[in-house]
Amino acid sequence: MSRAQIPALVFGVGGFGALVAATVSNEWKVTTRASSVITATWVYQGLWMNCAGNALGSFHCRPHFTIFKVEGYIQACRGLMIAAVSLGFFGSIFALFGMKCTKVGGSDKAKAKIACLAGIVFILSGLCSMTGCSLYANKITTEFFDPLYVEQKYELGAALFIGWAGASLCIIGGIIFCFSISDNNKTPRYAYNGATSVMSSRTKYHGGERDFKTTNPSKQFDKNAYV
Repeated sequence: MSRAQIPALVFGVGGFGALVAATVSNEWKVTTRASSVITATWVYQGLWMNCAGNALGSFHCRPHFTIFKVEGYIQACRGLMIAAVSLGFFGSIFALFGMKCTKVGGSDKAKAKIACLAGIVFILSGLCSMTGCSLYANKITTEFFDPLYVEQKYELGAALFIGWAGASLCIIGGIIFCFSISDNNKTPRYAYNGATSVMSSRTKYHGGERDFKTTNPSKQFDKNAYV
């Protein structure tokens, strides 16, 4: 089993889990601390729900009722994160089939191709997640630093950082999987034929000795014959 495939699988599957957690989280953006201290309420917004809580510990979440009233950047981030999660799922399956320790997947060459495919899928998953989180964060920072924006301002939520971390793990795991092909090609294969060569030499020697004895029996007794 290739040593590089174990950390690659850990990075890829761990990144996939982080992408799932970021996608379902409701903390993509949170209200600023300045306003939350005065009102003692917090507002969290995600891709699927809007949540509000207060200092007493009560929270209430309300889903987005319709797709058509959701802003365009949220819809784009939804599509990118769904694509990232889907690609990460298939990348995890391909990675398991491409591992040398598994009995499925065919020969070593076939497993190497499957592992390379898993690496490419993981990289695409990480790029989708990175793009979606960056797009959402750009919208938040643009509104926060805009002096003409008078509505409620938000800060970056924990889900964005989880998404960035998961994307980085997927990309790193995908790169390691892609480079694992070179390890498979460099693995030497030796065939030990020492025993057969010794036996063949011995048989040849004994065979030659027998031929010598059978073909020249008179030369061994030339001196004794004429004494």
